[in-house]
Formats: sequence, C-alpha cells, structure tokens
Amino acid sequence: MPNRLAHETSPYLLQHADNPVDWWPWSEEAFAEARRRGVPVHLSVGYSSCHWCHVLAKESFEDEAVAAFMNDHFVNVKVDREERPDVDAVYMEAVQAATGQGGWPMTVFLTPDAEPFYFGTYFPPSPRSGMPSFRQVLEGVRAAWADRRDEVAEVAGKIVRDLAGRELKYGAMDAPGEQELAQALLGLTREYDATRGGFGGAPKFPPSMVIEFLLRHHARTGAEGALQMAADTCERMARGGIFDQLGGGFARYSVDRDWVVPHFEKMLYDNALLCRAYAHLWRATGSELARRVALETADFMVRELRTSEGGFASALDADSDDGTGKHVEGAYYVWTPQQLADVLGDDDAQLAAQYFGVTDEGTFEHGQSVLQLPQHEGVLDAERVEAIKRRLLDARSARPAPGRDDKVVAAWNGLAIAALAETGAYFERPDLVDAALGAADLLVRLHLDERARLARTSKDRQVGANAGVLEDYADVAEGFLALASVTGEGVWLEFAGFLLDHVLTRFTDTESGALYDTAVDAEALIRRPQDPTDNATPSGWSAAAGALLGYAAHTGSEPHRTAAERALGVVKALGPRVPRFLGWGLATAEAQLDGPREVAVVGPAGDPGTKALHRAALLGTAPGAVVAVGAPGSEEFPLLADRPLVDGEPAGYVCRNFTCHAPTTEVEALRASLSR
Repeated sequence: MPNRLAHETSPYLLQHADNPVDWWPWSEEAFAEARRRGVPVHLSVGYSSCHWCHVLAKESFEDEAVAAFMNDHFVNVKVDREERPDVDAVYMEAVQAATGQGGWPMTVFLTPDAEPFYFGTYFPPSPRSGMPSFRQVLEGVRAAWADRRDEVAEVAGKIVRDLAGRELKYGAMDAPGEQELAQALLGLTREYDATRGGFGGAPKFPPSMVIEFLLRHHARTGAEGALQMAADTCERMARGGIFDQLGGGFARYSVDRDWVVPHFEKMLYDNALLCRAYAHLWRATGSELARRVALETADFMVRELRTSEGGFASALDADSDDGTGKHVEGAYYVWTPQQLADVLGDDDAQLAAQYFGVTDEGTFEHGQSVLQLPQHEGVLDAERVEAIKRRLLDARSARPAPGRDDKVVAAWNGLAIAALAETGAYFERPDLVDAALGAADLLVRLHLDERARLARTSKDRQVGANAGVLEDYADVAEGFLALASVTGEGVWLEFAGFLLDHVLTRFTDTESGALYDTAVDAEALIRRPQDPTDNATPSGWSAAAGALLGYAAHTGSEPHRTAAERALGVVKALGPRVPRFLGWGLATAEAQLDGPREVAVVGPAGDPGTKALHRAALLGTAPGAVVAVGAPGSEEFPLLADRPLVDGEPAGYVCRNFTCHAPTTEVEALRASLSR
C-alpha cells in the first residue's frame, strides 16, 4: 500500500511511495507526530538521479524487517534536496561540521524540535570497511534516545548553537580589486593540473564557473595563463569520457583525474553552465572544438531534457537496465569491441575502437569502455567518423534509457535560458533561442505569481508547494537578462527587475549587505541558510551579485549597483583563499572592475546594419557587458534613451564608468571597443 509520498509531485519522493517505510514529507505534521509519540525523526535526503540513494533504498528501505523497525521507533521524513535546498543546506552543514564530509544520501537523526544529533550518509546493509550497517545505526540511535535522552538533547542543543554562530556578515561597500583577483588567479595556478586540466585530484568536477572567471580575467587583463588554463581544461574534458561523444552533454563528474570514467548522471545545471562556458571560450578564441561542444551540449539539452511544457527537466539517471533487467550504472553509455562490431561490422568497428579508445581490457568495468577522443580530429576520415557516430547513436537509442527526473527547477532553467539564448545567438541558431524563450515563458506563466514571487519547482504543469530560494530568483533573473540582450525584448529586463526587487527586500541584510538563501518570510529552520561559496552551481549569493550588477548596468539603478558591490565583499574576503569555490563570484568581480560596459545598438528592426552591430556587441568579450538593441526612441531599454541614429545609419554606443565612447556605425570599431 503506498505511503504518504504518493501524493507528492517530486519524482524522487514518488520513487519511495511504495516503500514499506511509513515515510512523511517534510512538514510540521511530521514533527508534531514525533512529539506525540516521543520518538526521534529520521531524516533522509537525496535526489532522483543519485546512484547511492537508489542503492540505500533497495538494500534497506525496501527491506520489510528494516522498515518495520524504522516505523516502530522513528518518524521517517524523506526530502528531495532539489525541491528543498534550504533543508538540505542546513543539515548538510551539520553533517560536514560533525564528520568532515558530506554527500547523498544524507542520513540525519533529529529531535522532535528538528535539532540534529547524529549524522551520516550511506550505510550498507551489513557492516563493511569500518562502517556500521544501517540496522546497527538505527538500533544505536534508538538505544541512545531511550537510555540517554538528556545527553542527546545536550548534543543537539550544542550543534544548533554552533550553527547559529556561523552567520556571515561579509557584506562590504568595496568589491574586490586588482590585488584580490590577481591573488585568486595565483591560487588557481597552484591548484591547476597542468597534465590533465582542471583543478585538484579525483573525483574531478567540471569547473565551469572558474572557467568563466579565467575567460573574463583574460579579457580584461590579457593574462595568457588564465586563457590557457581555461582552454586546456575545456579540451581535456571534451576529449574525455565525461563528455558524451555520441549524444553530447556532460556527466556529473569524473571518478578519475583524467576525465575518463564519469559518474554517469547528467544534470541540467552542469550542461547549462558548460554550454555557456564553451560558447564563451569560442567567443574568445574561435576554437572549433569549443563551438562543437557548445552546440552538441545545447542540442542534448533540447533533445533529451526539454519537457512537453517547454521547460527543462532536472536530470537523467546514472543507472539504466543493462538488458537483463538489472539496473547498472553507465549501462546506456559504455561499449565493448564486440558491441561495436555488432553494430558496425568489423572494419568500421576497428576504426571506431581506435577513434574512441575502446579496448579489449576496457576503461570501465567488465571489459567495457567509455567513449573518448584520445587523438585529435582530422587524423581519420571525418565523414566516415560522422557516419559511424550516427549509427552508434541510433543503436544506443534502442537500449533501455536512463530514467529522467521531469521536475522543472526554476534556478536551473534560468541557467539553461542564459546558455541557450547566447549559444543560439552566437552560432545563428534561432531554434535554440526559441527553446530559451519557451522555458522563460513557462517560468513566467507557471512559476511566478501575481506578486512576482517565484515557485521553486513544477512538474506536468503543476506548481510545487515550495517557495523559490535565492538561487532561483538570481539565476532566473540572469537568464532573463541574457534573453533581453539577445532578443531585444525589454519585457525580460522588466521581469528580471521584479525578481531582483525581491532579492533586495526579502533576501538581503539591510545593515551588512549579506545575503541569505531563504527569504525573510520563509519557513523558519534551525538556522537561516547562508552560503556564498559556489558548488555544483553558482551560490545564490554570487548569482545574485551578478544579476544585480547586470541589471544596474542596464538601468542605472544605484540601489542594485550598491547591493551588488556589497555582496561582492565576501569575494574580496574569501576569493584569494578559496578561488575554486568562488568562481562565479570572481567572474562577477571581473565584470564590476571592468564596468561592466553598457552597449546600446540603435537601429530599425531587421535592418542588416542593426543586426551586424547587435551581433558584434553580443560577441564582445568585455566581462559582463550588457547589450540593449532597439529602434530609435524605443522605451523598452533605458540604455536606448536619447540615442539617435548616426547620419541616418544604425549605431552602437559603448559606455563604462559614466564615460561613453563616440557612437559608431562600423562593426569593427564597435568590436574593438569591446575587446580592450
């Protein structure tokens, strides 16, 4: 019989609706039940494409005996971290403080007042490698609760007090300057893997936001080392197994330092961020590899993640049916030499094995290989290779596909809107811009209410119950700003302003300028979450700083500019010390230091001169430059006010720091003014 999760919309929660565990969704009713029964709360946090979340569920949550023990001694609460990032953030901070590490599935035991007292992540069904079994953990917590309740309460109280003492007040009136950004670059250079690209060791995550900082720093200063780190990292990832060489798009991370074997889940946010980073790399260098990867990633998002409503689904699972009814990680993506031969025949299979690095020993498990590009293109017949890729992709499409989490997350769709709008504009792909417009339209129609308050998620045209958090407001505003620059439709600037007004009034500490991840009127947790560091996505803090800065450049709004600069105070304080975890904040600081530049292109819609100047403006590499395009006298963009044609011709105007260049009708002159 289904449990309470059967009424939820989250695909992750619905995966647990038939567990014998009597799950509750996160709610006051769950904690009231724990108080009534006098039992602790077992909080389990995960997400739908999490491999080890599925493993824990199969091993323990589907076990009748384990479930019966859980039901007898706990109120069990299941949370989708993608729907409730605030709940996840608060308790993950406690897990990391207590254990020195974190991850998902996250297992936390709470008092009925939601105070945590015991933590962990995945626990096996039997003791293994020094880890207790999940049943042993349950029994130990039950015994502690029954026999040492006062001690448990003391521990929980201390943890809550410690968390409360971590509040950040890094808002400062001054943003990072030349010195801090140079120190950040030096720190990245020290951590850079010059042999393999990227930063640090295994597991190795794609550093999309750091790449954006490096590209902007090079654009502003001409530092070749910054560009080299960005370009080499992008090439290594594009040639590795982390990039899907047949279907495009990136897996979540590489389990090794060489980018060979990925953790196979594909997340919308990774692909949106990387699509944009590769498009920006192409803009800076003209790299054909960067162009191909940006377009293939964009096409992957539209083909495999776009929902029928026009938004973008959250993720594809790492696991899929291997053809025998068993779900195996990577089964959809890996190949053996024999599988190549079965599809291609012997001659083409030998070529494919050589081209993609498929060996008899395999690069993954059981003699299977993840496709890579270990040698440069051009060595083999390009047309023949493309034909082979199409045949392999067709054959792979007949395999059982990984599951898809159809939940539309506002923040991640904002990232996708920005990436698709810019990629479509750069490479003259109006279909990609249309896809960005479709997602933006869905967010406005479904996620925004009459007060411009944003819902975090939707699924199948049904809006989720959870309020948007700071990253939702900031990333959607970022997407709308990019869409405004690309399309010349001022309504997207207006919508961005609505969202950023909420950032100013509901997410910002008016005294310090510090930002919070939840609104002042959001559900109260044991601590109001607040994290300025970038993780898999830009933090809400740094994303808000970037969107506020861009909006201020478009409109001249001093409150938005001041809020952006105060928010960047945390980057000044932390950027030189932990640059890998403040990539988007550092990229925003580069834009602030450069101006950012304000570009107005004035001319009749459809005029070839207007189009050429608009394209030159979009392709300018000046960090964080904003672009407005429209007819003379247009009121859609403040930047177009009092900007006439020049001698009857379309013209481009570039301003920075209250100083404007002379307007130009020449594409090359406009391009030059945005590249120095």
